Amino acid sequence: MINTIRAEVITIGDEILFGQITDTNTQWISTELTNIGIRTVRKSSVGDQADAILEILREAHQRADVIILTGGLGPTKDDITKKTLCTYFGVELVRNADALALVTSFFEKRGREMTDLNRGQADLPANAVYIQNDWGTAPGMWFEHNQCVYVSLPGVPFEMKQLMTNRILPRLRQHFETPVIKHKMIRTVGIGESFLAERIEAWEDALPAHIKLAYLPHFGQVRLRLTATGTDESALDRELAEQVAIVMPLIDKHVFGFDNDELETVVGQLLKTKNLTLGIAESCTGGYVSSRITSVPGSSAYFLGSIVSYANELKVKQLGVSPDTLARHGAVSEETIRQMAEGVRRTLGTDVGIATSGIAGPDGGTPDKPVGTIWIAVATPERIATRLLKLGQYRDQNIQITTTYVLNLLREVLKWNTD
Repeated sequence: MINTIRAEVITIGDEILFGQITDTNTQWISTELTNIGIRTVRKSSVGDQADAILEILREAHQRADVIILTGGLGPTKDDITKKTLCTYFGVELVRNADALALVTSFFEKRGREMTDLNRGQADLPANAVYIQNDWGTAPGMWFEHNQCVYVSLPGVPFEMKQLMTNRILPRLRQHFETPVIKHKMIRTVGIGESFLAERIEAWEDALPAHIKLAYLPHFGQVRLRLTATGTDESALDRELAEQVAIVMPLIDKHVFGFDNDELETVVGQLLKTKNLTLGIAESCTGGYVSSRITSVPGSSAYFLGSIVSYANELKVKQLGVSPDTLARHGAVSEETIRQMAEGVRRTLGTDVGIATSGIAGPDGGTPDKPVGTIWIAVATPERIATRLLKLGQYRDQNIQITTTYVLNLLREVLKWNTD
């Protein structure tokens, strides 16, 4: 029987609850724990209040084998994690000679004067195992209490990651007999979550008990995450590959990649492989498509530039859209989007041109063209492909979904040319 090791990750700090900083620690820690076979069952954030920290520790002990805390280990009075842990464990603070030597050396190397507050960072709960921090002054701490492991780490992401990678994860692997947890992500686009679920229902129902499927929708995409748990990593990899091979014929036209693939990376690789250049004309997306394309390192090999033609005057002057077309059909029309895509290809001298034009919202819609009406196009020397999108009322969502769909249309056109 596979022994499941459960973890809870707790971040401490008012600044997290106030929304003044983004908590990236819990996401990173959970990923790393999964990689060594420890399953995170809860993530929590509490402020700098002793009662709240004590309460969450007592709750976490009921559901987790490993409790990892980050934050509250600085030298100032609002950093109360160590004192609160003393209360929780029923012990006193004791100055640790190794911790003091490290803090002293840290300040001496930088020619800075140590204060009593700095020396206080070497005071640890009496039952703590000192975990040396070579990347800062706040020590890491390891506790074993009532058949549970507690780990306290600095909240600074760089220090936390170094301590986890070099000190804590190896120690956890030695302490627990952990299972192997493997993930495989299938990246789909252009099909809704419910339609996808119906199409693969029989396959999903036939999955082995130790392989679980999750649907992760995000702005026009759905990630299918397969999670396999066992004791043999190679066997799990083979089983996941077999399941992917079984499901692919059902959804292959919607699959653009696997694991960490992104649409902008996939289309970039296609352009690079085919030695093609790309130009972009954006209206309703306001440069977001270009931002996604240029987020890929090396995109200068195929991306030449873009024109954000928000005003109709620029559509005419820079893209060569016909004033008559705009007058008869409007900026949000198939006729206009075709001329925008071909116009940017011609103006920038690229092999491929893509374009977006629509009513992103929250206002500007009409009975004939309500908010969320958007046209996209891809132009090559051989053809122009267009799509009409009928989206919702939310501007940011419409911009992101439109970007996903125009990149996917580009992917499809490039693949058509291959096929």
